[in-house]
Amino acid sequence: MASLNHIKCLLLVLYLGNLSHLGLGYKIRKLDEYIFPTQDNPLQYHYGEVLQGKIPVSIVWYGNFTQTQKYIITNFIDSFTDDEQQQQQQQQSCPSVAQWFNNINKLYLCKVGKNNPTTHIHLDHNQIVDDNYSMGYYLTLDNITQLANLPNCKKGEITLVFTAEDVAVEGFCMTRCALHRSDPNSGAIVIWVGNSAKQCPGQCAWPFHQPMQGPMCPPLTAPNGDMGVDGMVMNLAHMIAGATTNPYGDGFYQGTEEAPLEVSTACPGAYATGHFPGFAGFLPTDSSGASYNANGANGQNYLLPAFFDPSTCSCTTMV
Repeated sequence: MASLNHIKCLLLVLYLGNLSHLGLGYKIRKLDEYIFPTQDNPLQYHYGEVLQGKIPVSIVWYGNFTQTQKYIITNFIDSFTDDEQQQQQQQQSCPSVAQWFNNINKLYLCKVGKNNPTTHIHLDHNQIVDDNYSMGYYLTLDNITQLANLPNCKKGEITLVFTAEDVAVEGFCMTRCALHRSDPNSGAIVIWVGNSAKQCPGQCAWPFHQPMQGPMCPPLTAPNGDMGVDGMVMNLAHMIAGATTNPYGDGFYQGTEEAPLEVSTACPGAYATGHFPGFAGFLPTDSSGASYNANGANGQNYLLPAFFDPSTCSCTTMV
């Protein structure tokens, strides 16, 4: 049952929604415009490549991350292919991380490309740690590409670049929380995600922090006890969904190639049934009161975004 605070918050959001008709509208999350695909402007396939088969993933840690923070993220990635977790999923209260990705696989990846298109994310445990800040405390997008060393990677490989909470990145908090891009020559892909805990948690770690503007709903408790890193997991999920279904800018998306809405970013702020702008939805909680919607490997829980379901023309949540 929703708490009294959340009920009050729902009423406040509805009230502000009515004010928007008087020219006093609020944007709940600055980086998301809440432009959803419609029948007139659908999220569609543009006949380009998608990522399929076994996808090797490597990691670059830039800046200081604790071992616990690294574990939260690497365990999330391992959860994509945790067979034992899949077998136990029916006994758990929520769907699994692997099931979340399998839904994207079935709705998008399996419909194009190779004859045997089952896609698997495989983490390479040979990770690079740059805790000496070799490029300084401000990185450009070109610096991100340099850290990923994309020219020396193979086509379809993904390098994850994670930046610590004290590292500023070009466009971070102003226009993006994360991104994926590809190298035009090698075809390798980089996904960058920043820790927003000190810089813009209201934008990039919502709903675990109050938003920068709009109704000040009580923030949810992060499932792994780290607002910044649990926010990174949410944004990483958005980027994995986008990088696999639209790796080179001509896959699945809505809108323009320069500013696409992809299969997950087309559903901003949606995490459970009953969601609407400013309210993540009615989420289950664990014994500590932390909110989540997916079971990961080794008993960890995560909060994962919705994805757009073309068969229903709507955003599908895990719970």
